[in-house]
Amino acid sequence: MPRSNPTSSRARRPWRGFPTSLLGRVLLLTLVAMASAQVISSLAWVATFRAQQVQGLLATTRNLAQSVAATAQFFDSLPLEYRHIVLGQLRNMGGTRFFVSLNERRIDMTPLPDTERKRLVIGEVESVLRKRLGNRANLHVEFVHPDNLRILNNELPLDALPRSWAHYALTLEPLNPPVLVTQIEVAEHEWLYLAAALPAPYVSLEDEGIPKQQLLFLVVMIAILFPVLAWLIRQQTRPLRTLAGAVRELPLDDQAPPLPERGSAEIVAVTRGFNAMRRRLQSYINDRNQLFRSISHDLKTPITRLRLRVDLLEDDTMRERLEADLQELELLVKSALQTIRDTEIHENAEWVDLTGLLRGIVDAYPGDDAGPVTLTGQCRPYRGKPLALKRCFGNLVDNAVKYGRRPRVRIEDGADRLTVHVEDDGPGIPEPQLSRIFEPYVRLDTHRHGHGLGLGIARNIAQSHGGDLTLGNRPEGGLRVTVTLPRHGSPM
Repeated sequence: MPRSNPTSSRARRPWRGFPTSLLGRVLLLTLVAMASAQVISSLAWVATFRAQQVQGLLATTRNLAQSVAATAQFFDSLPLEYRHIVLGQLRNMGGTRFFVSLNERRIDMTPLPDTERKRLVIGEVESVLRKRLGNRANLHVEFVHPDNLRILNNELPLDALPRSWAHYALTLEPLNPPVLVTQIEVAEHEWLYLAAALPAPYVSLEDEGIPKQQLLFLVVMIAILFPVLAWLIRQQTRPLRTLAGAVRELPLDDQAPPLPERGSAEIVAVTRGFNAMRRRLQSYINDRNQLFRSISHDLKTPITRLRLRVDLLEDDTMRERLEADLQELELLVKSALQTIRDTEIHENAEWVDLTGLLRGIVDAYPGDDAGPVTLTGQCRPYRGKPLALKRCFGNLVDNAVKYGRRPRVRIEDGADRLTVHVEDDGPGIPEPQLSRIFEPYVRLDTHRHGHGLGLGIARNIAQSHGGDLTLGNRPEGGLRVTVTLPRHGSPM
């Protein structure tokens, strides 16, 4: 059975949803790093900001509590008959920092929901008042929303009073901050009522989240930096894409210009190394071609000379033996030269109509004892070396026609790879000998009298395109040869 390639299996199992390109991965990781850094710094900033806000709020309410205590001590020092006179004067003059009144009882109002800040502030106010007024003082401190505020003995809402009485002290439109209401029992059936709005900027007792300005700053920063970073990374990876295309196609003709050496220092070094490798490969191919041309010329001459001399022999038995040896020697020379020609890799890649190419190969075999060759499926144009691909599939179809029955070709076109199956209903190949079939000049002692030269050439061509060739016996009988070719880009 064909063996799977572990490297290709790992390549086909990337992290689900994770980008595969260098540009996508760098952008994603950079975005995650930027977002994480901003979130961490924002949380640290918010924690510091909240701590400063709490300290400022406590300091402000401490001063407010000192004023409340001083006002309470002032009213407590006044004779009873003068207290209402002083209150009237304060109201006529527009009030003070507080709205002050004397009530017959403590007024109950709907307080604001409990929060940590509210508990801290009320505790600070009560601590200051008890320190100034004494621990025996009967007092009640609460925060109330302006809409729930009730004033005077008849518990009037704030809007029912003249604006000069209380609005200037208890409202900070349009913020409507909480109102600190302190009620202190100064005598029997007499409660001193003091109400004051929290001053700006401490107008809230809620635990605020991340300020909108900070979120806006984060969004604007990412919106500006991300496109710039994407452009910069794309500019840096463009030479890599050019290098990948050159490695994939590997033009080895002398007319192909070298790759331009641009980009970062590392990319320039890799491009320079690729250009040097291509020059060495060009030199090697030229030397190899010259060597085999020389070998072909040097061997054919003595073989021809020996053949002429054999014809002059009078001994028929000896002449037949020598002619057989010469034919075998000539076959070996031709096979070696054919191997070199069929595995040439300096053909330039181009877009190939592979369906039409396979149709032409299949139509070249009319129906005979093996049956007509059938072709099923079709594919999009494939970027490859047309003559090499024609040799590859021509060898496979030729083997299926010669050594099998009912040969057929099946195409499977995928998003990232192209697969071509060549199958037949012949005798197949014994499993122990499957690994030896790719060796040149190997003949199997079975009914399938083929050799590995054609399969080896086909596999070399598939591997030169970045793919592979595998073969195995079909469970229902016959041989299946599978050529897998990766797709690169799309036709313009």
